[in-house]
This record gives sequence, C-alpha cells and structure tokens, in this order.
Amino acid sequence: MSRRKPDPLAGAAALDTLGAWLDFAVRLYAREKVALGQVASSAHDEALYLLLRTLDWPLDSRAGVLKKPLTAAQKADLREVLARRVFERVPAAYLTREAWLGGLKFYVDERVIIPRSYFVEIIPQQLDGWLRAPGKVKRVADVCTGSGCLAILLARHFPRAKVDAIDLSTTALEVAKINVTAHQLTRRVTLHRSDVFDGVPAVKYDVILSNPPYEPSALVDAQTPEFKAEPRLAHDGGRDGLKIIRRLLDQARDRLTPDGIVVIEVGGLRAAMDREFATLEPHWLHTEDGADCVCVIHAARLRGGAC
Repeated sequence: MSRRKPDPLAGAAALDTLGAWLDFAVRLYAREKVALGQVASSAHDEALYLLLRTLDWPLDSRAGVLKKPLTAAQKADLREVLARRVFERVPAAYLTREAWLGGLKFYVDERVIIPRSYFVEIIPQQLDGWLRAPGKVKRVADVCTGSGCLAILLARHFPRAKVDAIDLSTTALEVAKINVTAHQLTRRVTLHRSDVFDGVPAVKYDVILSNPPYEPSALVDAQTPEFKAEPRLAHDGGRDGLKIIRRLLDQARDRLTPDGIVVIEVGGLRAAMDREFATLEPHWLHTEDGADCVCVIHAARLRGGAC
C-alpha cells in the first residue's frame, strides 16, 4: 500500500493571524526555492503583498494588522493562493492580476511580461537631462510595450507628447489597451502591432525608448518556472540577445528628430553593446542598485556610426 504524501501546507491550519501566515509563507518560499524578482526581490515583501491582496486589505496596512485574527474563509483563501504560488509556481502578479510601477497600478495576466524596469527611475530622474527642450517633446515611441506601462509613464512625464506604443504580440496589445483606457490616455497613446517600426507610420520621434527582449535564447531555455510562465516573446533576444536591439537601432536612424535619443534597457548585455556598437558611443545611465544597464544613444551618432 502506497503512503499518502504529507501535506506541505498542513501547518497552516493552526495559523490564526496574518503575521503567522507571513512567517509561514517566508519559510515556505525558502524551502521550495521560489524564484523572486517579478514583484519583489525578497520573499517577505512578495509574500506580504500576495497575502494582503488575497485578503483585499490595503497594501499600506500598518504593522498592527499582522495581529488581526483571520476567519476560516480567509485562511482557506490564503492556503489556496500560497499553494498556487509556491507549488504551481504561478507568478504573484498573475494571481492578483495587477502590477505596480512608478506608483501606478497596471492590469496584467499571462499575455504580458510582468512590469519591472529600470525606466521607473530613469524616466523621472534622468531622461530630461538628455533632451534639448524636454518641455517641447512632441512624439515618443515605446518599442516592445507589452502591458503598456512604460508608454503610460512616458505620456504622464511628457504631457504634451503623443506616444506610439509598439508590440509584435496582438495579445499583449489587448492588455495594453486595458491599461491605456484605465489611465485615460486613449487620446494620446496609440497602440501599433508591428515588428519594431515595420508597421508604424513614418514619423519622427524626440525619444525612442525600449525595454526589448534581450535574454540569449539559451538562458531563456533555462529559466525558472515563474519566468517561463511569462511570454517567451518578451524574453528571447535570439542567440546572443541582441537580435531585436540590432533591428531597433538600425531603424531608429531614420525615425529620430535631429536632437532625438534612443534609450534602451539591455540587462546583462552592456559589454556586448559596447563591443558591437562602439561607434555609436552608448552612454550608460547610473541606476540605484548599480546595474547601470540602460544606455542613451544620440541621433547624430546613429546617423554617423554603423549599426
């Protein structure tokens, strides 16, 4: 006779407060080696977010809420969501159907990569310094827009600008439409289904921004289940990760105004970018964690250099 496998969540039955559930969840994350980085970088922060959203309690709840007693129904909901997150490896943002970036909430589901980008600090803190007249920016492009989150941040940062949000994925654009509508930006943000600029009308941009697929295919093959749950199209940058970036820089040459810039987030490809695009003189922007993986390239360099 085969033995019944022990219930990995059996200890949850005795947990009566949110604080107890949070401690339990953190231990569970560690034991099962749950991958982080899509919603938060620590198990404590992600688990607290997930538990609060499951209970429909405010995310800014004070510490006292950790001692608040839970009903049997609430404990059943927490057990279910933890089982899906830890054992089915469903990303937390897909469970809550939301993600936060730059203080704004965005709808997300399995059709899009979960919003996370260094542009959340670059756009408000550094972008204007690279523009001759940031207050007069008229046209901006967000290439590989996914959920539309960066296009929305750009539209809010440049209140006089029209923003073209571009993606090859029809289903990702469905999610982007939800977010553009929710943020009341349908008059200023236009969605385009296009492979880079192939299907976009020939206009000039003051800023072309992109957080493209930049992971080498072999690394995508080896991703953890949480990251494999996201659309591969949003991760896979080809053999060396530069496939989409090469096309973007080649096409951006004829898409920028004379003082325009291209700004690209490239993950771990900084050294590869410096080798291949040395003549473009990419300038690397400093980020708070020291990753420094976002570069700026001026229109003049694109027209004068080879890419």
